[in-house]
Amino acid sequence: MIEANNPELKSWIEVEPDSDFPIQNLPFGIIRPLHGDPRPATRIGNIAIDLSVLADFGFFDHLDIDDLSVFYQPILNPLMAQGKPIWSAIRKTLSELFRIESTELLQNEEARNLALIPVDEVVMEMPVMVGDYTDFYSSLEHATNVGTMFRDPSNALYPNWKHLPVGYHGRSSSIVVSGTNIHRPKGQTLPKEASKPVFGPSKLVDFELEMAFITGKESTLGESISTDQAGDYIFGLVLFNDLSARDMQKWEYVPLGPFLAKNFGSVISPWIVTLEALEPFRVDGPAQDPPVLPYLKDSGSNSYNIQLEVVLTPPSGQPNTLCISNFKHMYWSINQQLAHQTVNGCNVRIGDMYGSGTISGPTPDSYGSMLELSWQGTKPIHLNDGTERKFIQDNDTITLRGYCVNGTTRLGFGECVTKILPAN
Repeated sequence: MIEANNPELKSWIEVEPDSDFPIQNLPFGIIRPLHGDPRPATRIGNIAIDLSVLADFGFFDHLDIDDLSVFYQPILNPLMAQGKPIWSAIRKTLSELFRIESTELLQNEEARNLALIPVDEVVMEMPVMVGDYTDFYSSLEHATNVGTMFRDPSNALYPNWKHLPVGYHGRSSSIVVSGTNIHRPKGQTLPKEASKPVFGPSKLVDFELEMAFITGKESTLGESISTDQAGDYIFGLVLFNDLSARDMQKWEYVPLGPFLAKNFGSVISPWIVTLEALEPFRVDGPAQDPPVLPYLKDSGSNSYNIQLEVVLTPPSGQPNTLCISNFKHMYWSINQQLAHQTVNGCNVRIGDMYGSGTISGPTPDSYGSMLELSWQGTKPIHLNDGTERKFIQDNDTITLRGYCVNGTTRLGFGECVTKILPAN
């Protein structure tokens, strides 16, 4: 067992029973205090912990790393660049400092008062500088639903779908942190029965329930990463709302795929939960049939039991749960995705982000998009305030949540929130 994952550990920081952030989590993010610059942090309960302060007081001196270049930076990329052994050592140090029997920091009043900040007194910043972004299409149920709607239901999947993780390279500049509001995009659409396109705001803005993993290690051009090596490159996961404009997408995606319909805004949760923290929640992914080619074979339990939820809050303020799903439904694992991305020699960089693709489960209440939940608008969703939705309307707020629970430990990702504003 990884000692920092020990389910028996308790912290001297108060943690509510249903908190996403027990001492077994210790995620990484970037905070900006009310009167300070952005800097790396972790979180326990409702307390953000300033890692630069802990470095100032020498709590990381035994790790033999350059504190200035790691703990005083406005992004996590330099921390991730230290490599997996240092990621683990930082997390182990934090676990030892904050467990209930530890007094070293607890009794250092000056360090404790400077390092511990209530989360409502910090602004969460974008945790990484995203270099490249890949969006995969790895949910069998989602791909089948979309194929059924837009193509022949008896041939919903393209012939390649069960042989490789389908994906495309997206736009990284418009990936933003939770709390950032997104304007409804404008572009071309082809109205039903029309012969010519029109220009204007999208009428079919949609959320996509996804997760994303972030690489924290570079590879060299020409090098392939195997499924067994992938865990050394993947730093952690975040919640990911990959917003889409379905009417724009339908008109523009042939022959090269999504463009303006997918690059107007994608939103991530601010805390990165490490793969190490997720180890106790590993489960087997779906059985893959037909068998995959050798370079895609993934040994062991290669998925994670992460409960996912999407809530829509209309301007009236009454929240509505739209779907309940789980990351374990993903047909293609994160190891397989990274192995496929690099099998041709494509190099990866620190801070690169990889979206899972929409995560849909086997039942209608687990579908991870409005496109599926309303079945192309043919089955309106009735909200608690008496209104209905086929797609997202202006001033609707979409909240993604995710957490893991295994009988002894509960930890999670917090929230990924955005409001759709009118077209700018």
